[in-house]
Amino acid sequence: MGKVISKKRRVQRRRLFNAPHHMRGKLLSVHLSRALREKYGHRSFPIRVGDKVLVLKGDYAGVEGKVQKVDRKKLMIYIEGLTRETVDGRKILIPIRPANLLITELNLEDEWRRNKIEGVSQGG
Repeated sequence: MGKVISKKRRVQRRRLFNAPHHMRGKLLSVHLSRALREKYGHRSFPIRVGDKVLVLKGDYAGVEGKVQKVDRKKLMIYIEGLTRETVDGRKILIPIRPANLLITELNLEDEWRRNKIEGVSQGG
């Protein structure tokens, strides 16, 4: 999905929705906050469970929370504390699109991810 093959909206949407699983993680990239952008030199980064995000747009704008689930199939992100009550009384998580989010704190427990954001050569 790197190179633009077509300018047609229809073709762009088809490529987005039919993207293979290994490319969907990159499609779930979210903008970094200004502080993180200056620190790491990246504008955006693929989101993971445990990252702290701020909702920028929509009904929940201004809400900050930890990422609880990342759904690669639906290209949606679920945030801790953003729930809705169903008719039968159950609480379900509300899906948010990655374009409406801003990463405020990265989960760097994974050494590979830490090296990737800091620009350290992986070797090999």
